[in-house]
Amino acid sequence: MLRIYNSLARDKQDFVPIRPGEVRMYVCGMTVYDYCHLGHARVMVVFDLVQRWLRASGYRVTYVRNITDIDDKIIKRALENRETIADLTGRFIREMDQDADALGVERPDHEPRATDFVAQMVEMIALLEKNGLAYQAAGGDVNFAVRKFPGYGKLSGKSLDDLRAGERVEVDAAKQDPLDFVLWKHSKPEEPKWPSPWGEGRPGWHIECSAMGCTLLGRQFDIHGGGQDLQFPHHENEIAQSEGAYRTPFVNYWMHNGFVRIDNTKMSKSLGNFFTVREILKVFDAEVVRFFILRAHYRSPLNYSDAHMEDAKAALTRLYTALRNCPFEEYKIDWSDSHAKRFKDAMDDDFNTSEAVAELQRLANLAFAGDVRAAVQLKTLGGILGILQRDPQAFLQAGTGSGPSDREIQEKIEARLAARKSKNYADADRIRKELEAAGVILEDGPAGTTWRRA
Repeated sequence: MLRIYNSLARDKQDFVPIRPGEVRMYVCGMTVYDYCHLGHARVMVVFDLVQRWLRASGYRVTYVRNITDIDDKIIKRALENRETIADLTGRFIREMDQDADALGVERPDHEPRATDFVAQMVEMIALLEKNGLAYQAAGGDVNFAVRKFPGYGKLSGKSLDDLRAGERVEVDAAKQDPLDFVLWKHSKPEEPKWPSPWGEGRPGWHIECSAMGCTLLGRQFDIHGGGQDLQFPHHENEIAQSEGAYRTPFVNYWMHNGFVRIDNTKMSKSLGNFFTVREILKVFDAEVVRFFILRAHYRSPLNYSDAHMEDAKAALTRLYTALRNCPFEEYKIDWSDSHAKRFKDAMDDDFNTSEAVAELQRLANLAFAGDVRAAVQLKTLGGILGILQRDPQAFLQAGTGSGPSDREIQEKIEARLAARKSKNYADADRIRKELEAAGVILEDGPAGTTWRRA
């Protein structure tokens, strides 16, 4: 049985969906004012993997990943760029989609934009006000009254009395309590605005996910995911809003992926150790990046460095090399097979991709020994993780813009062949060494010479 680490319970639990055979899952997506960074890539790949495994396990999945297309950062960036908010967000949604496609991330079933759900947010805020959990402050903002919601803190484990407002929220004298958070922001000049019972304004950040999740998946659904940094206050506030409005449990299983670290230091714009997906893909193949993310368990910290990326590249290259000379056929997985069973057991243990990849490596060992069935299993199980689906030789010869071109390599191979035919072995060895120095490995066999990038 699938077991999931539930952040709400702080333990692994058997996964029992609300509706038998069906899973409804919501994941907090991107705020689209800049290019996606490695932290975004991890969220996209991790929950792409989750929905893939749920579907492979026979569930009917409805996967929602939202887009935040209105907030303070977006407004500020649009003003700086002297462009409209729609132009800014539209451009970066397209860029996000390109990054996701490169990483093999399947599109969610629904990808709602916050600006399309303002009416539902207004409706939810009005219900919170009716239930005594929201109030309009003197400045016009509508705030959530945190201390009036008895369950606040149950996801993060934080006590209200231990929270210090100066560290967690912007102190606002108009608030009844420093811990209260904004649901509706009173409009300011030159900012986008929508009508509401409290005057023109725009929604706060937290309310959007409650409104979109409940509208598209129902007032109670199975899984809510996102990065660990969102557990508090964003997800804590989502629970308070949703349960405060509808007076029913909001989400059964909360999943949070771990932080991304750069050379063992937490990734942060302020520290300057910040890499966009675009920057990384100039150096490493996109499938290598996906494999690097999946090799680590999703809840563990992910430490990015060139050395770790090179190690992931070498490991993935070995898997593809094991597939290179094997014929393939349509293969229906026999989950009672020992290798498939170990793979399934790993994935059913809170999506333990680290152990699942270890099983792929065992299958590669058998494929190297000539076991064709193991090679077919390797490719098929790899497909569940979203890897190993390219032509092996194409992957092994793929470059990232550095080193000699395919044409230059082929020309050198032909020159080397001519040198060997004329028994000029010194030249033949020189050409091989030149290619090796450029990161190209030649392999001679009965069918001729093939090559791959080191």
